[in-house]
Amino acid sequence: MDPRKHSLVIVVGSGGVGKTTLAAAMAASSASAGDNTLVMTFDPSLRLKDTLGVGLEAAETVTRVKADTAGALHASLLDARRTFDRLIDRYAPDEEARQRILTNRFYDRLSANLAGVLEYMASERLFEVAHEGNHDRIILDTPPTRQALDFLGAPARIVGFLDSGALRIALKPWFDKEGKLKATSRLGIVGRNVEGFLDRMVGLELLRDMADFFRAFAPLYEGFRERALEVHDLLRSPETLFVLVSGPGEGRVADTLFFARRLTDAGYNLGPIVINRVHPILEDPNLETESEGHRLLAWLGKRDHRAVAELRDLVGESHPVIEIPLLPDEPTDLKLLSALGEMFESGLDEALEKL
Repeated sequence: MDPRKHSLVIVVGSGGVGKTTLAAAMAASSASAGDNTLVMTFDPSLRLKDTLGVGLEAAETVTRVKADTAGALHASLLDARRTFDRLIDRYAPDEEARQRILTNRFYDRLSANLAGVLEYMASERLFEVAHEGNHDRIILDTPPTRQALDFLGAPARIVGFLDSGALRIALKPWFDKEGKLKATSRLGIVGRNVEGFLDRMVGLELLRDMADFFRAFAPLYEGFRERALEVHDLLRSPETLFVLVSGPGEGRVADTLFFARRLTDAGYNLGPIVINRVHPILEDPNLETESEGHRLLAWLGKRDHRAVAELRDLVGESHPVIEIPLLPDEPTDLKLLSALGEMFESGLDEALEKL
């Protein structure tokens, strides 16, 4: 239940709830406590780079953050293409096969645009740094996907694809040495017409690139499959703890409970649930003298605290519920991040005492 006692902490939640900022704040607190800490982000906006004051070099290698902390604080930004290229380097049987894949045009499109690649590369990079064992604690900020669960399901989807019949079909020799479709080459003029139709509708050049890519990639499948299974096990390890972050308001309660149930049912170790950016409770405004803005803030404060109380009642003692107030400004430097981290730990201690 306590992220400070786990070597891998994964911060999850829907987009726009402050996962990136909270992950950085938790990492700053961890480093202040003397732990050698790495915070990783797979947010394409790379907000963590600005918050921690690191440059784009953090996309290439783990980078030391200039922080006055008892333990070292490092940051890493995901570059999906670089991570994919490293996998090719690791599993390619020889230099010829490696170059054949890396220079393939379909691979270029796949590594940059295919849905799910970012999520799988996130899990792959996480496994790399966890396996290296250079840090006491790793805190991961997950991608801001719509369902916020794509990252967790990425290893299983990779295994499913590699075990699927679709892959076996893709590996068949569809083209001859001249680049013509084998199925149409024996049909004469009819075959040429069919091939021309397919070229106009799909693009035979793309199909050739795809076929060449899958054949070149064939020797790497088993390595990819084994790594995906290892990532799957890492995410469910007792050393891994998930922190679920949600926004304020009664409309978020159902979504938060749904996400928590999905995590626990899938075998993940869920720890604290954080309700972030909770409006403060104000005195009941005088309807005649107070401004509309003051009345709105008073209403939001009551709404948010009703939602927190409702969530605590529904969750019970299964998970600590932490309330973090709305701050005047978003933390933009290490000092403000450390203050937010202390706020999180204070709320965690209070929530744990109530369980």
